[in-house]
Amino acid sequence: MPALGRKRRSLEGLKTFSYLEELILDNNLLGNDLLLPRLPHLHTLTLNKNQITELESLLDHLAEVVPSLQYLSLLGNVACPNELVCKEKDEDDYQRYRYFVLHKLKNLKFLDTRQVTRKEREEALVRGAFMKVVKPKDAKASSDAASISPEMSYTPLPSGSRDLTNHRGILGKCRYIYYGKHSEGNRFIRDDQL
Repeated sequence: MPALGRKRRSLEGLKTFSYLEELILDNNLLGNDLLLPRLPHLHTLTLNKNQITELESLLDHLAEVVPSLQYLSLLGNVACPNELVCKEKDEDDYQRYRYFVLHKLKNLKFLDTRQVTRKEREEALVRGAFMKVVKPKDAKASSDAASISPEMSYTPLPSGSRDLTNHRGILGKCRYIYYGKHSEGNRFIRDDQL
Protein backbone atom coordinates (compact mmCIF):
# COMPACT_ATOMS: atom_id res chain seq x y z
CA MET A 1 0.00 0.00 0.00
CA PRO A 2 2.20 2.87 -1.16
CA ALA A 3 1.26 6.24 0.27
CA LEU A 4 4.17 7.88 -1.50
CA GLY A 5 3.96 11.65 -1.86
CA ARG A 6 0.44 12.07 -0.52
CA LYS A 7 1.63 13.92 2.61
CA ARG A 8 -0.35 11.77 5.06
CA ARG A 9 -0.29 12.76 8.73
CA SER A 10 -2.82 10.27 10.15
CA LEU A 11 -2.42 6.50 9.95
CA GLU A 12 -5.72 5.57 11.61
CA GLY A 13 -7.06 3.69 8.58
CA LEU A 14 -4.23 1.16 8.62
CA LYS A 15 -5.76 -0.88 11.44
CA THR A 16 -8.24 -2.37 8.98
CA PHE A 17 -5.33 -3.83 6.97
CA SER A 18 -4.08 -6.30 9.58
CA TYR A 19 -2.60 -8.60 6.89
CA LEU A 20 -0.56 -5.82 5.31
CA GLU A 21 2.95 -6.99 4.38
CA GLU A 22 4.59 -3.90 2.83
CA LEU A 23 4.10 -0.26 3.72
CA ILE A 24 5.81 2.68 2.02
CA LEU A 25 5.37 5.97 3.85
CA ASP A 26 8.11 8.06 2.24
CA ASN A 27 7.77 11.87 2.05
CA ASN A 28 4.75 12.15 4.37
CA LEU A 29 5.80 14.67 7.06
CA LEU A 30 5.58 11.94 9.70
CA GLY A 31 7.27 12.89 12.97
CA ASN A 32 8.02 11.52 16.40
CA ASP A 33 4.29 11.15 17.10
CA LEU A 34 4.06 8.30 14.56
CA LEU A 35 1.81 5.53 15.90
CA LEU A 36 1.23 2.47 13.79
CA PRO A 37 -1.50 -0.01 14.63
CA ARG A 38 -0.49 -3.59 15.33
CA LEU A 39 0.47 -5.12 11.97
CA PRO A 40 1.74 -8.65 12.71
CA HIS A 41 2.39 -9.57 9.06
CA LEU A 42 4.24 -6.41 8.03
CA HIS A 43 7.76 -7.29 6.91
CA THR A 44 8.73 -4.17 4.91
CA LEU A 45 8.47 -0.58 6.14
CA THR A 46 10.00 2.49 4.56
CA LEU A 47 9.80 5.85 6.31
CA ASN A 48 12.30 7.72 4.15
CA LYS A 49 12.36 11.53 4.06
CA ASN A 50 10.02 12.22 6.94
CA GLN A 51 10.56 14.32 10.07
CA ILE A 52 11.59 11.62 12.54
CA THR A 53 14.22 12.79 15.04
CA GLU A 54 13.82 10.41 18.01
CA LEU A 55 15.17 7.00 17.09
CA GLU A 56 14.80 5.03 20.32
CA SER A 57 11.09 5.72 20.84
CA LEU A 58 10.38 4.81 17.21
CA LEU A 59 12.30 1.53 17.47
CA ASP A 60 10.56 0.58 20.73
CA HIS A 61 7.20 1.24 19.09
CA LEU A 62 8.09 -0.77 15.97
CA ALA A 63 9.34 -3.71 18.05
CA GLU A 64 5.97 -3.80 19.75
CA VAL A 65 3.57 -3.35 16.81
CA VAL A 66 5.43 -4.95 13.86
CA PRO A 67 7.16 -8.08 15.22
CA SER A 68 7.75 -9.57 11.73
CA LEU A 69 9.65 -6.57 10.38
CA GLN A 70 12.62 -7.61 8.22
CA TYR A 71 13.25 -4.53 6.07
CA LEU A 72 13.35 -0.99 7.45
CA SER A 73 14.49 2.20 5.79
CA LEU A 74 14.78 5.55 7.61
CA LEU A 75 17.00 7.46 5.17
CA GLY A 76 16.42 11.19 4.96
CA ASN A 77 15.36 11.56 8.61
CA VAL A 78 17.37 13.31 11.30
CA ALA A 79 17.20 10.07 13.31
CA CYS A 80 19.27 8.37 10.60
CA PRO A 81 22.75 9.94 10.67
CA ASN A 82 23.69 10.00 7.03
CA GLU A 83 26.40 11.96 5.21
CA LEU A 84 23.95 12.85 2.45
CA VAL A 85 21.56 14.56 4.88
CA CYS A 86 23.97 16.11 7.38
CA LYS A 87 27.56 17.07 6.58
CA GLU A 88 28.61 16.72 10.24
CA LYS A 89 27.86 12.97 10.16
CA ASP A 90 30.26 10.36 8.87
CA GLU A 91 30.34 6.63 8.20
CA ASP A 92 31.14 5.87 11.86
CA ASP A 93 27.99 7.68 13.00
CA TYR A 94 25.95 5.70 10.49
CA GLN A 95 27.51 2.41 11.60
CA ARG A 96 26.73 3.14 15.27
CA TYR A 97 23.16 3.90 14.20
CA ARG A 98 22.98 0.53 12.45
CA TYR A 99 24.24 -1.31 15.54
CA PHE A 100 21.68 0.42 17.74
CA VAL A 101 18.79 -0.33 15.35
CA LEU A 102 19.86 -3.98 15.06
CA HIS A 103 20.05 -4.21 18.83
CA LYS A 104 16.43 -3.02 19.11
CA LEU A 105 15.00 -4.87 16.07
CA LYS A 106 16.69 -8.25 16.06
CA ASN A 107 14.78 -9.72 13.08
CA LEU A 108 15.93 -7.17 10.49
CA LYS A 109 17.58 -8.53 7.37
CA PHE A 110 17.92 -5.19 5.57
CA LEU A 111 18.42 -1.75 7.07
CA ASP A 112 18.17 1.25 4.75
CA THR A 113 19.99 0.20 1.58
CA ARG A 114 22.27 -2.53 2.93
CA GLN A 115 21.80 -6.13 3.96
CA VAL A 116 22.55 -6.88 7.60
CA THR A 117 25.75 -8.90 7.88
CA ARG A 118 26.51 -11.58 10.42
CA LYS A 119 29.34 -9.45 11.80
CA GLU A 120 26.99 -6.48 12.29
CA ARG A 121 24.45 -8.66 14.06
CA GLU A 122 27.12 -10.03 16.44
CA GLU A 123 28.42 -6.53 17.17
CA ALA A 124 24.88 -5.31 17.78
CA LEU A 125 24.30 -8.07 20.32
CA VAL A 126 27.46 -7.17 22.22
CA ARG A 127 27.59 -3.38 21.95
CA GLY A 128 24.35 -2.22 20.33
CA ALA A 129 22.81 -0.98 23.56
CA PHE A 130 25.74 1.39 24.02
CA MET A 131 25.52 2.88 20.53
CA LYS A 132 22.57 5.10 21.34
CA VAL A 133 23.14 8.64 20.10
CA VAL A 134 22.67 11.03 22.99
CA LYS A 135 21.69 14.52 21.98
CA PRO A 136 22.53 17.55 24.09
CA LYS A 137 19.60 19.45 25.48
CA ASP A 138 18.62 22.42 23.40
CA ALA A 139 20.32 25.72 24.20
CA LYS A 140 17.14 27.38 25.44
CA ALA A 141 16.43 24.66 28.00
CA SER A 142 20.00 24.67 29.29
CA SER A 143 20.09 28.48 29.55
CA ASP A 144 16.76 28.42 31.42
CA ALA A 145 18.18 25.88 33.86
CA ALA A 146 21.29 28.01 34.38
CA SER A 147 19.24 31.13 35.08
CA ILE A 148 17.05 29.28 37.59
CA SER A 149 19.95 27.91 39.60
CA PRO A 150 23.23 29.73 38.99
CA GLU A 151 24.91 27.93 41.91
CA MET A 152 24.32 24.55 40.24
CA SER A 153 26.43 25.38 37.19
CA TYR A 154 30.19 25.08 37.56
CA THR A 155 32.45 28.09 37.19
CA PRO A 156 36.15 28.34 38.02
CA LEU A 157 35.73 31.97 39.08
CA PRO A 158 35.74 32.89 42.76
CA SER A 159 32.31 33.51 44.26
CA GLY A 160 32.90 37.28 44.44
CA SER A 161 33.37 37.58 40.69
CA ARG A 162 30.47 35.42 39.52
CA ASP A 163 28.03 38.32 39.38
CA LEU A 164 28.51 39.87 35.94
CA THR A 165 26.91 43.17 36.91
CA ASN A 166 29.17 43.77 39.92
CA HIS A 167 32.73 42.99 38.92
CA ARG A 168 36.11 44.44 39.82
CA GLY A 169 39.25 44.45 37.79
CA ILE A 170 42.60 44.21 39.53
CA LEU A 171 45.80 45.78 38.31
CA GLY A 172 49.00 45.43 40.22
CA LYS A 173 52.52 44.18 40.33
CA CYS A 174 53.66 40.76 41.32
CA ARG A 175 56.58 40.35 43.74
CA TYR A 176 57.67 37.08 42.17
CA ILE A 177 60.05 37.38 39.22
CA TYR A 178 60.31 34.42 36.88
CA TYR A 179 63.80 33.88 35.54
CA GLY A 180 63.22 30.58 33.76
CA LYS A 181 66.37 28.94 34.98
CA HIS A 182 66.15 25.22 35.68
CA SER A 183 62.81 25.04 33.91
CA GLU A 184 62.23 22.07 31.64
CA GLY A 185 59.68 24.05 29.63
CA ASN A 186 62.26 26.67 28.71
CA ARG A 187 65.13 24.45 27.69
CA PHE A 188 65.28 25.99 24.20
CA ILE A 189 65.26 29.58 25.45
CA ARG A 190 68.60 31.09 26.31
CA ASP A 191 68.95 33.09 29.51
CA ASP A 192 69.67 36.28 27.54
CA GLN A 193 66.26 35.92 25.79
CA LEU A 194 64.34 36.06 29.08
